[in-house]
Amino acid sequence: MRTVRSLLYKDIVGSVLLVAAAFLALFFFFDFVDELERMNRIGAGSGKAALLALMELPGHFYELFPIAVLIGSILALARLAQSSEFTILRTGGLGPARALGLLAGLATVFAVLTFVIGDYVAPRFEKERDSLSASFGRDPGAGKRGAWLKDHLKVDGEDRSYSVKVGRVGTGGELEDVHIYEFDAQGRLMSRTQADRADVDGQGVWHLQQLKRTVWSPGAASGGVGDVVISEQQIDKLDWQSSLHAGVIAAAVLPAMSMSTLELYRYTEHLSAQEQSAQAHNIQFWRKAFYPFACFVMVALALPFAYLHGRSGGISIKVFGGIMLGISFVLLNNVAGHLGLLKNWTPWAVAATPSLIYMGLSMAAFTWLVRYR
Repeated sequence: MRTVRSLLYKDIVGSVLLVAAAFLALFFFFDFVDELERMNRIGAGSGKAALLALMELPGHFYELFPIAVLIGSILALARLAQSSEFTILRTGGLGPARALGLLAGLATVFAVLTFVIGDYVAPRFEKERDSLSASFGRDPGAGKRGAWLKDHLKVDGEDRSYSVKVGRVGTGGELEDVHIYEFDAQGRLMSRTQADRADVDGQGVWHLQQLKRTVWSPGAASGGVGDVVISEQQIDKLDWQSSLHAGVIAAAVLPAMSMSTLELYRYTEHLSAQEQSAQAHNIQFWRKAFYPFACFVMVALALPFAYLHGRSGGISIKVFGGIMLGISFVLLNNVAGHLGLLKNWTPWAVAATPSLIYMGLSMAAFTWLVRYR
């Protein structure tokens, strides 16, 4: 069994890595051309454009790897079937259940790799890329991503609501271009705070630096109309207690596709606590959580191709059809997310349904081939 496992794993992993490398090379070329145009516009060189394009590869790997698993597995298994090697393995005792178990073990490795790349490697490279893009020169909008957040606190026994704008989050977790608007229980603006930088500690305390604070406070009544006194202050440092922790802020600033699973969960919890719509991020969270399991679906879709007969002909068309079936899975997965958002469907059901449908199709095809062919 060790020899059989080695043969299958070597062929499939080699094909998957080859397909993944081809996809990454193609997307690197596209990204390099886009970055080269932008870098030339701001006076930077081609080397910086190549570096930025390279830093996008982990994100592309995460998005494309399940498709690479499908295509690589189909090519490897179809090649074994066409050369009758898989038929020999079946004659030697490789039953359907054992073949399914072997491929499930390999799919587990692929799923773990997808999870690690998507949750740890790709977000880190995305943040570094934004920082480098902003530091490369004179493009003021490079690397800038803003986000608005809401917070509710009690100050001296009175309700206060806050609207907070964060321009961007640095690679070290520091916040830049921070605006904090404070409102009373009646919705009246009480203060505005603008800070160049801020750090957030583990207790949710914002350490604001180099800030300008404008305060609107009621004055003496004149002619029955309340006057407002406006005062401005320039302050070097100020601490502000908030329920917005660093993880929530980073998740809000990042695009949803660049968040880790944990960051998405924290952000959806924050949106729900602030009575804001969290449907889009809930769907994205469940899609992110289920995405590594797409490797199991892709391997299951590829397994029936090991039971094809090369002498019956038309194997190239069947392989092409299998690849198109896998691409249709990705398409359905994306469409389901948009439909779930429009129809307000249950987020976990929206994320799980495409995988369950295609897993059922692959197992039905596998059972039919084993039993009747």
